[in-house]
Amino acid sequence: MVISRSIRPEQLHGTELEVCETILYDRLPDKRVRCTICQRRCVICEGKRGYCETRLNREGHLYSLIYGRVSAIMVSPIEKKPLFHYYPGSHWLSLGSLGCNFRCPGCQNWDIAHAKPEEGERHIRYLAPGEVIQLAKDNECMGISWTYNEPTLWFEYTLDCAKFAKEKGLKTNYVTNGFITAEAMDLIGPYLDSFRVDIKGFSQGSYRRIAHLDSFEGILEVAIRAQRKWGMHVEVISNLIPGWNDDMQQLKDIAAWIRRSLGKSTPWHVTRFVPYLDLSHLPPTPVRVLETAREIGLKEGLEYVYLGNVHGHPAENTYCPRCGNLLVRRNGFIVLRNDIADGRCTQCGSPVWGTFDS
Repeated sequence: MVISRSIRPEQLHGTELEVCETILYDRLPDKRVRCTICQRRCVICEGKRGYCETRLNREGHLYSLIYGRVSAIMVSPIEKKPLFHYYPGSHWLSLGSLGCNFRCPGCQNWDIAHAKPEEGERHIRYLAPGEVIQLAKDNECMGISWTYNEPTLWFEYTLDCAKFAKEKGLKTNYVTNGFITAEAMDLIGPYLDSFRVDIKGFSQGSYRRIAHLDSFEGILEVAIRAQRKWGMHVEVISNLIPGWNDDMQQLKDIAAWIRRSLGKSTPWHVTRFVPYLDLSHLPPTPVRVLETAREIGLKEGLEYVYLGNVHGHPAENTYCPRCGNLLVRRNGFIVLRNDIADGRCTQCGSPVWGTFDS
């Protein structure tokens, strides 16, 4: 397995690289390679690419085609990830590239996530890791979030940026589908602070239909690994698609898994599906279905279950699980009021799970 690699000066500042040799792969006979960045573990013949289209086998060596290539970048609140219990109200430099290892049929970011590197060239700018860190500093961001498309595919770049960010006192975040391998997780683990993971359902059928996967157990294992081995702040999101992953049994199973494997204080964000792309014919998720999902989560013992994409709903807010006091009032991605003091409820003094002091 190829894992040795160091950052070259041109990767910190300045010149765009055409390709970058990937950090995790196996060399196989006949110039084939096996990519070990994501759990698909694609075996790629010479001259071909993996499922994600971002990794190319060139003469028996595997290269990333998207190192430093940024398709979207903005400063956004941490609530947009969403992370509600990690420095509420803080702002993060958020950036994405091209490609995905799922290609969900209702993807809101399909124009970049479903694009091949050559198809997205007109949208691309190159940013070296050092430039990313400087942009975060210039915009007074708390940290850097890799989002918009699957950050695992950008692994070499996110790893370089994360190492540099930690040196400069910045926090780091992955907004991810969780399909990263354990090997890749263990390389970036020391440099990644928070992990917002998408649990798209709790059945093989749902994952096959949504993400074109035969198994989702590895995603659950990686989320546990992020939290337990590397001490990352983990929050879970599930976007409920009518008739696809919104049945009561799957919702109960997701909630029970979160409580059992990540802990009852781990936030679960249940979000409203918005019709888009190949799923444009479906209706938006009824608010009552979202409210039922929240009730299921609370009944299963979760302390913090939120509704998303329903601006102004009371379940956007954070309440003390002991006394019910309103602690953080939100409207969409905006924090209107934060009454958590020293990590505790200001009414009953009970500890509130998360990191709240900047």
